[in-house]
Amino acid sequence: MTQLSKALLSNTLLSNTLLSNTQPATQRIAEEHYFTTSDSASLFYRYWPQQEPANAGKAIIIFHRGHEHSGRIQHVVDELNLPDVPMFAWDARGHGKTEGPRGYSPSMGTSIRDVDEFVRFITAKYDIEMENIVVIGQSVGAVLVSAWVHDYAPKIRAMILAAPTFDIKLYVPFAVQGLQLMQKMRGVFFVSSYVKAKFLTHDEARITSYDNDPLITREIAVNILLELYQTAERVVKDASAITLPTQLFISGSDYVVHHKPQHQFYQRLNTPIKEKHVMEGFYHDTLGEKDRHLVFSKIRTFIDRIFAIPRYQHDYSHEDIWSHTADEFRELSLPLPPLCPKNLSYKLMRKAMNTRLGRTSEGIRLGLETGFDSGSTLDYVYRNQPQGQGIFGRTLDQQYLRGNVGWRGIRQRKINMETLIRQAIRYLHQQNHPVHIVDIAAGHGRYVLDAINDFSKVDSVLLRDYSELNVIQGQEYIEERHLADKIRFVIGDAFNADSIASITPTPTLGIVSGLYELFPDNALIKDSLRGLASAIAENGYQIYTGQPWHPQLEMIARVLSSHRENQPWIMRRRTQGEMDALVEAAGFEKQYQLTDNWGIFTVSIAKKIQY
Repeated sequence: MTQLSKALLSNTLLSNTLLSNTQPATQRIAEEHYFTTSDSASLFYRYWPQQEPANAGKAIIIFHRGHEHSGRIQHVVDELNLPDVPMFAWDARGHGKTEGPRGYSPSMGTSIRDVDEFVRFITAKYDIEMENIVVIGQSVGAVLVSAWVHDYAPKIRAMILAAPTFDIKLYVPFAVQGLQLMQKMRGVFFVSSYVKAKFLTHDEARITSYDNDPLITREIAVNILLELYQTAERVVKDASAITLPTQLFISGSDYVVHHKPQHQFYQRLNTPIKEKHVMEGFYHDTLGEKDRHLVFSKIRTFIDRIFAIPRYQHDYSHEDIWSHTADEFRELSLPLPPLCPKNLSYKLMRKAMNTRLGRTSEGIRLGLETGFDSGSTLDYVYRNQPQGQGIFGRTLDQQYLRGNVGWRGIRQRKINMETLIRQAIRYLHQQNHPVHIVDIAAGHGRYVLDAINDFSKVDSVLLRDYSELNVIQGQEYIEERHLADKIRFVIGDAFNADSIASITPTPTLGIVSGLYELFPDNALIKDSLRGLASAIAENGYQIYTGQPWHPQLEMIARVLSSHRENQPWIMRRRTQGEMDALVEAAGFEKQYQLTDNWGIFTVSIAKKIQY
């Protein structure tokens, strides 16, 4: 018997055993398909059509545990007993029938983007509104779902999380630190799961099925394991950014994960529609436990209630005043106690940077003179070519440019910006629209110039910036590339709505990158977006950036200076939901988003709504 035949037999026996003890009596039949991601990966998924002929216009998408696959979701589909609701489940990268190295994904960021693309694929292919989607995630799948909701702010109906692996129990002391060291020495390698099936569930059929299923992936790539910890920590810490209705299940006797972060996550959720259930005696496989009918009953009730009311939408009107990021900004604006160890550490860092040795790094010198958030600094970070005085200066500059996660995120933001600029140009050509580009705060304009591979496909480009220095440097870049007949670079105020609205020719693509993150007040942002909405042609596009998270926010505020009269560089983060709401209020509909692997910087494209 082949491995695949054994898998099918194992899953059939499991389903028959389960169906003998639960309702309904008939098993829903899955269709098997593939969908292709933006990086050309082919991911397998199962689709269970609704059993009743009437189209309910809603759907449930289920994300499996780590090591498992969508074939082991069959019992969930059957036992939820929602015959009028179509259901979907994928085999994540490195799992089940999806091809590729077992247990491997290029990054957690890639897998989170896969979630976004899979859900959008389902809504488009099966004609289901995003607001009528409920997602269910278990274990690692629950981390992917919660990170997706945090990073992308999708307008789905609700999410249901079962035993999210926010903090895996590693029984070996300093295991994470050891894995990090080994990864530096060996690169990507694979770690086998220590968890036996008997510690996942009390259900003998599930235990037998797990032990005999050749499609179970027992290994996980070390990069994914370590990034799982980092992603989970970020999502739990910043769960206040999540405003989506949420149902959370915690397994009371979970041998795999710690409970504390699960409770912290729930407490910090920023939604009035949330419920938490601690399932006493349950092991980690919450949806596959012996008494899972108790869980499914609660899920059915939650889904019924969530669809019985209008979709909950958080009010972002006053986020710059009343929100956790506003509180965070106000706290960062206050000085630390003089003798506080953290304050002394930050003072030492500032002094070290201002010494002659510190200034041997070209990047540090430039930041001190022009501001670490200036166009000059960003352009230097984009180039990523360490410079400085002597060997020490160049070594220090290399650490400054490449050892800093914020600057790595900035460079990835540039790549993502270029990707979406090219995508917007393709969209405009497909619709037979002219391509008139305007960037209202272009800095030196490098990412726009680098994005356009074929300027014959572009009708005009207008770059604007408030800084004369940036304009002069940008004009030099334009002349170096012999593009003066195609591109203009002028001084302009990105917050002057009337000035932006009067731009000619009428832009079909507006760009604003790395600007709004520098200003805490939403009134300025609204003025800028109002100007862009007036300027951009109907069915034109806008590309905008966001910064929903930054792991070095306090260090930046306490140590680095801004371009604004040498003031501290204090940023107020905007959650992705807040940023999208501002853009939507101005008359745009978000189409797609790209995010770096650390969840720091986002780049989104939105289409101007035709009224």
